Amino acid sequence: MRRICYCLAIAAVMLVCVPFAAAQASFDLNLGFGSARAGSNGGGIDEATFGQCIPSPATPTCLANPSLKGVFMGFGGDLMLYKHVGVGAEVAFKPALSDYGPLKYRQTFYDINGIVAPVNEKRVQLQVQGGIGAAKTGFTINQSFCVGTAICQSVSQSAGSATHFQVHAGVGLQLFVTEHIFIRPQFDLHYVPNFTDQFGRNSVPSAMIWVGYSFGDRS
Repeated sequence: MRRICYCLAIAAVMLVCVPFAAAQASFDLNLGFGSARAGSNGGGIDEATFGQCIPSPATPTCLANPSLKGVFMGFGGDLMLYKHVGVGAEVAFKPALSDYGPLKYRQTFYDINGIVAPVNEKRVQLQVQGGIGAAKTGFTINQSFCVGTAICQSVSQSAGSATHFQVHAGVGLQLFVTEHIFIRPQFDLHYVPNFTDQFGRNSVPSAMIWVGYSFGDRS
């Protein structure tokens, strides 16, 4: 729910900015798909007690913590206040839940950035981004129960979350296939202090392919 509210807030602010963008600058809305990577921290969770443990042949109920990987989806937007300087915001998250020992998890990265575009021509724009935000790892637990032998049901409920401050840097090459529609391959680095509580390192590289629409006159 918080992720949906965050996306709606970004969209509302950016839609308010569209008239200004059309008259003064360029304004982009985009949708992206990609992935982020970080190894396991080597720990585990006991599937019986949900306590911390170290996976080994001697602890068969200790399920190892996973690596961070898989498909990410993103929403974002940029407002170029001047030809070579602007601001933007992005949210990238795993659309599907993944296993985290006996739990399920979903990873989300939020960031607000300053943007420098050293190259900004009609058909191509090079973006260098830097900013701050948050990294949230949300956990859920699935429980099954039966009433006699007639009705069985599975229920998912929140098991808490871990949220950390993050510093974000990225570089993307925005290629315009029409006057307003673009594709932007982008490489990012998220530095998340204490992210080793959940995964194997604090530095998380990621890559996204953004597809978007640019409002305003870019000539």
